[in-house]
Amino acid sequence: MLSKTPEQTMHRIRWILVIGWLVLIFSLFYDPVSQHLTDPNNLFSPFRDYIITREPCVEVQNVCLPQRTYPMGARIFWGMVVPSAIMIVLVFGHETWRRICPLYFLSQIPRALGLQPKLNIEKNHWLVQNHLYLQFAIFFFGLNSRILFINSDRLVLGLFLILTIVSAIMMVFFYGGRSWCHYVCPFGMVQTVFTGPRGLLGSEAHKAPPKSITQSMCRTVDQTTGQEKSACINCKSPCLDIDSEKAYWNQLTKPGRKLVQYGYLGLVIGYFVYYGLYAGNFDYYLSGAWTHEANQLGNLFKPGFYLFNQAIPIPKLVAVPLTFSFFIGMSCLICTKLEKAYKAAMRKKDPSISHEQVLHRAFSICTFLAFNIFFIYGGRPEILRLPISWQFLFQAVVALVSSIWLYQTWGRSSEQYTKESLVDKLRRQLNKLSLDFSQFLDGRSVEQLKPDEVYVLAKTLPGATRQNRLQIYKGVLREAIQAGHVNSASSLDVLKQMRQELDISEEQHYQVLAELGSEKENFHLFYPDTPQASHNLRTQLRGSQSADTSHNQTQPKRPQQTDTSRNRTQPRAPQTAENSSNQTQLRRLTNIGQRLTQLRRNGTNGSNK
Repeated sequence: MLSKTPEQTMHRIRWILVIGWLVLIFSLFYDPVSQHLTDPNNLFSPFRDYIITREPCVEVQNVCLPQRTYPMGARIFWGMVVPSAIMIVLVFGHETWRRICPLYFLSQIPRALGLQPKLNIEKNHWLVQNHLYLQFAIFFFGLNSRILFINSDRLVLGLFLILTIVSAIMMVFFYGGRSWCHYVCPFGMVQTVFTGPRGLLGSEAHKAPPKSITQSMCRTVDQTTGQEKSACINCKSPCLDIDSEKAYWNQLTKPGRKLVQYGYLGLVIGYFVYYGLYAGNFDYYLSGAWTHEANQLGNLFKPGFYLFNQAIPIPKLVAVPLTFSFFIGMSCLICTKLEKAYKAAMRKKDPSISHEQVLHRAFSICTFLAFNIFFIYGGRPEILRLPISWQFLFQAVVALVSSIWLYQTWGRSSEQYTKESLVDKLRRQLNKLSLDFSQFLDGRSVEQLKPDEVYVLAKTLPGATRQNRLQIYKGVLREAIQAGHVNSASSLDVLKQMRQELDISEEQHYQVLAELGSEKENFHLFYPDTPQASHNLRTQLRGSQSADTSHNQTQPKRPQQTDTSRNRTQPRAPQTAENSSNQTQLRRLTNIGQRLTQLRRNGTNGSNK
């Protein structure tokens, strides 16, 4: 939603939020003021807390919890800041939160000081492949720590927040970019859950022109021109900050993704349920007394469960992780069973539905449930202080917002995303032609046409020559490869419909592909690292096509998609000697494509006979 807001404006907003956050942290160590605001006799304070003098008292394991005025630091952080962040992510999209996040702002101190990253994140293969497991483990540890050590102990909470800031700075010091946000930050995992393909009011990055600065992409202001420019170092590809929906579909089946989605739902349920299991009632949580409970650390070895008016002799230190582990396991088990049942039911109605589409819908339901469960309890201690009419209004807004998000998200698919991406590129290519379409469009512009109408227009192309059609196809293919929506190997299948509409043959496709590969700006896409990469690419293309010619051969492994961001900074330029080699290889690639197409046709004719 704020993707187009000038960086200088966002910079000022981040400064205001960072200052507020640092003041909050300072108040956790020294705060002689805010405790007077919680005094129930202070009629001028909107934060006065009536539970201090309330009858009956708040009970924990059938014992009244002593109440007195208290500093508000922990209450503000847990009861206001955290719920607000969750709401912002789902409604306004991750792009809004990641542009205002104070922790992200502080993590960029090394970059502001002009320090270059010490290490290449891509060489840390374990972290790149398993960061979802790491983020989930940190989140699990963090929730346990909240209940056991942090919730109401202001000193421990302050040290915890400082440690988090230092960790974020050190991560960026070593790896640069948004490495903390992408690979370590546990709230980054939460953003993945609540964003889905995109937030309710999130922008559509895949429809932006090439080389645009989209969503929450890293950016800076050129001191010479005053214009914004990319500061991306390609620390993650595809990147959530550049195109959230592209990252979503790409990572849908990534290791740890199910654990994050199903396990998070279990963590949310387990977190709120534990307060009832521990205190013997839910009034303990809903009253907010846990934000200022005295001697939290002194309860670690006391009974961690209180059921049916009976304390269970399991220490709280053990009971908390035990509860979380149980709910995570049950959530993963139940969600997996329901996912398989839904998949089987859908396959009977629509055999063509993909596994990814089933996962997407299962994940969307989990997000919907987690969001509503969170706001039934999360932030509830503050909401209950509002007039009853405001409480009902807030809950109605939560239900409405989450329902609209689910409706918007339910019908999305990777195929629809790709089609929209290509159609938008096709529109731009059509507008480049010196042709007058107005007489055929009833006064509408190309931008006002629906996707299917754009394909029809491309097919008819009044007054267009064959060269115009080839020019359009080349432009679309160039943009699609540069945006990372396709690579040289997958482009043949992905752009099949467009080739049919434009009457482009497979031989012409390979010819265009070879021409694009010879363009300097595309060398890093076709040959990412070394001359050997070009040989591998050729081999993969040949293997992919051979599979269509003979079904008896083993299906070759699909080449890994080259997912380079629109604004990848400073691509490695090949040496002069490599250029000559690449030109030769590209000519061979064209010949290979032509031969493979002829083989396919010969094979088809032979089978018909």
